[in-house]
Amino acid sequence: MQKLEGQTLNVVQDNIEKLKELFPEVITENKIDLDKLRIALGDSVEKEKERYEFTWNGKTEAIHLAHNQTTGTLLPSKEESVNWNTTQNLYIEGDNLEVLRVLQSSYRNKVKMIYIDPPYNTGKDFVYKDDFHDNLNNYKEKNNESMKSNPETNGRYHTDWLNMMYPRLKIARNLLKENGVIFISIDDSEVSNLRKICDEIFGETNFVANLIWQKKFSRANDATYFSKMHDHILCYCKNSIQSNVNGWKVGLLPRGDEIPQGYSNPDNDPRGVWTSVVLSAKSGSSKLLYDIVTPSGRVCSPPSGRYWSVNKDRFDELVQDNRIWFGTKGDGTPRLKTFLSEVQNGLRPNTIIFHNEAGHNQEGKQETKSLFNNIGVFDGPKPVRLLKLLLTVANLEDEDIVLDFFSGSATMAHAVMELNEQVDAHYKFILVQLPEQCDEESEAYKAGYKTICDIGKERIRRAGKKILQDNGIGINQLDVGFKVFKLDKTNLKIWDEESLNLEKDLLDLVEPVKEGRTQDDVVYEILLKYGIDLTIQIEEKSIAGKTVFSVGLGYLLICLERDLTLLHIEEMAKQQPARIVFYDEGFKDDTVRTNAQQILKRYGVDDIRVI
Repeated sequence: MQKLEGQTLNVVQDNIEKLKELFPEVITENKIDLDKLRIALGDSVEKEKERYEFTWNGKTEAIHLAHNQTTGTLLPSKEESVNWNTTQNLYIEGDNLEVLRVLQSSYRNKVKMIYIDPPYNTGKDFVYKDDFHDNLNNYKEKNNESMKSNPETNGRYHTDWLNMMYPRLKIARNLLKENGVIFISIDDSEVSNLRKICDEIFGETNFVANLIWQKKFSRANDATYFSKMHDHILCYCKNSIQSNVNGWKVGLLPRGDEIPQGYSNPDNDPRGVWTSVVLSAKSGSSKLLYDIVTPSGRVCSPPSGRYWSVNKDRFDELVQDNRIWFGTKGDGTPRLKTFLSEVQNGLRPNTIIFHNEAGHNQEGKQETKSLFNNIGVFDGPKPVRLLKLLLTVANLEDEDIVLDFFSGSATMAHAVMELNEQVDAHYKFILVQLPEQCDEESEAYKAGYKTICDIGKERIRRAGKKILQDNGIGINQLDVGFKVFKLDKTNLKIWDEESLNLEKDLLDLVEPVKEGRTQDDVVYEILLKYGIDLTIQIEEKSIAGKTVFSVGLGYLLICLERDLTLLHIEEMAKQQPARIVFYDEGFKDDTVRTNAQQILKRYGVDDIRVI
């Protein structure tokens, strides 16, 4: 029987394994021989001391933070959730760096789109200072403190922000599918620095666009110099957009009744509006050199040094199909008609997003106020229309996962639910938010919302109810639920790295679960360590009088009971799971433990773990 690992995915070891596949000759006793790697890479190694690079104080530690493992876990909070047994959505409270680490095993390469609206570093907003040695302890200690801003007078003003963003984006890339895409909202304060670290993490060739969103609808005449009307939204894909890996492309926006510039229908063609393109090419063969007689009788030859792009037979077919345009007088150089109805199902999105198509900041604020009975619970939420536009552009497929790990007022959840109803899709969201304390003088705090998480969860509940009511649909027809989880230290004493008390450690072997933790808590920690989706179906059942958790229709069985006999083991084995997990001290005696493995293997169960 194997011990189930207590830590999250080892990213460094995973990278070493990838290098082994590419360059087996550079591995020496499971370590990288850098000299051999340089030889293997040949001229591609940068040897100059002066080179183009972007660096700052603390960058090395920021990189290490992205590689660190954690024994942390996520505790289920069913009482705060909606439709726990059926929903595919997650709301997670906690420091997003630790949460992203915890999610790596279960959601690596599974997220289609990430959208984040991080602190803009304007001097007033909060920037979390991570602890390089133990960020989980740091989070637990600071969880109830007032959050500190990052004033411009701070000597490490940009540095602190970069050290916060870099490891989070580094891990976030691991979660994206190979055809995944990320959108990041930012303003002028840090857009240049954000572009540089994204170029490094995602690759310069994977930069898609810098979208400009018109966030205001009126001029601010009290501005010092210019009235700032916009925010940036940087867009990167995980893999090269040029290679179109696994079909990634920017999605088309619904066209509606809009006719793009350049399209018309001067000859009243029943196929609708069209545009035309030249019928000549730079290169070709002698078969593409022939004369064309226009309807007016004028003879046309290809322009000097060029060829017709189709041969004579194909040209005659196009004429018969009314796909050649000779101009309104019938004497122009022939052009090929291209019908809008045949080439597009929508419109290419523009890099400038005007507020009339995606909303503005006042619209976002009004949306939350209307949900909370005219209480201003949040200062600057993004409008739902903006996030729905980005969801459309991301070219999602049904049941794709969308992640927002700076979720704030939970606009992303609102947008996903609304879009699912409109296009009959089943997109799923994962939101992560630090339980930042609300200002005691704020309207939100006075209304009973102590943290931003309190606001976010309530916003999803209210938005979900409103979508169902407005569209006259039942709760089983649209997923408006979400499972709440909260970041915490491991449930198991044997995985807690803090303990240095040997006597206490030996006593803990008798009862490995920490006081106050439940079997449900341990089950979800096992799922995370195994790399299993947190929304998977779990059934609690009784087998031979012992409680067993059946995960994924029996794919995995988890039994956290004591005094297990060979009878119990055999009855569980008869369920023929692919995997099974027990407490290490759960067997009645050593004889049962020894024979349990043989019984399970006889029924085809090879993956047997203990904790």
